[in-house]
Amino acid sequence: MNVRIKTTVEFSISEGALEDALAEYDEITVEGALREVLDKAVAVDDIEVKVVEGPNTLEELDQQTNP
Repeated sequence: MNVRIKTTVEFSISEGALEDALAEYDEITVEGALREVLDKAVAVDDIEVKVVEGPNTLEELDQQTNP
């Protein structure tokens, strides 16, 4: 039997740490990084991750911090 769990996660991260994390992997997004972490940690069958506020890509981070 599969169990579906829906949750909301909110976190803060320093600009430098986010920039380093996104720059380390080519074309990764915050959504993609969280999906990878969750999948590796608990081997889930289906993951949906959606950023609803804040930058999702390195380009969005740059636009937000360097208007």
